[in-house]
Amino acid sequence: MRLIEVRRLGVLPYREALDLQRSLVEERRQGRVEDLLLLVEHSAVLTLGVKGDGGRGHIRATSEVLAARGIEVFETGRGGDVTYHGPGQIVGYPIVDLRPDRCDVHRYVRDLEEVLIRVAGEFGISAARVPGLTGVWVGDAKLAAIGVRISRWITSHGFALNVTTDLRDFELIVPCGIADRSVTSLAQLGCSALVADVEARIVEHFSQVFERQLVSHSILTS
Repeated sequence: MRLIEVRRLGVLPYREALDLQRSLVEERRQGRVEDLLLLVEHSAVLTLGVKGDGGRGHIRATSEVLAARGIEVFETGRGGDVTYHGPGQIVGYPIVDLRPDRCDVHRYVRDLEEVLIRVAGEFGISAARVPGLTGVWVGDAKLAAIGVRISRWITSHGFALNVTTDLRDFELIVPCGIADRSVTSLAQLGCSALVADVEARIVEHFSQVFERQLVSHSILTS
C-alpha cells in the first residue's frame, strides 16, 4: 500500500497555500516527499479557474465591495469556475502521484466526491453526486466544491467542504457558475461537529478511498 502524509495547517492565507502547493508538487515529482494531503482554512477569498474567463463574469460584487471587505481574487490554474473560500470551510489539497494505476481524471474526481460523501455520512447527512455536475450535494444544495489540477499525473488543488461557513458570503458570486442551485454547510444541515472533528474523518476516508497508509499526521495551528 502506498504511503501518505497529512498536514493539518490551520488557517493559512491563500497565497501561501498556493505557493506551498507549487513547491510540494515539484518535491513530489522528484520523489523527495510521499503523497500528501494538506488541510487548511482560508480567510475570505475568491478563486478563479482556467475555463473561459475563469469565472470573473460570475462575481456579483464590485471590485470596490471586495476591496472594502478585504477579499482578494486569485487566478489559480485549477479546473472549475469561481469559488469562495472562507472561515469554517475545510479546504483539502491532495498532492498525489496517480501513477501507475490511477491515471484517470474522471475517476480521481469521483474518488474525491466519494471521500466527502462518506464524511457527510459519518455525521448523519445523506450527500450524493448530481449527474453532469461536479461536487457533493444534499438535494439541490452544494455541500462541497471540487476543482483540481493534474500535471503529469501529480495532483494539486482539490476540494472545499462547508462546515460552519457563513453561507451569506456566497452571495458575492454565482457559486461554480451554477445560478439555479444553492449552497449549504454541515452546520446548516444540523451537524454540530467542529472543523477538527471533520478533518479527522476526511483523513480516515481519504486514506481508505485512495488506498494509502498514513505515515505522518501533523497538526499545526495558527
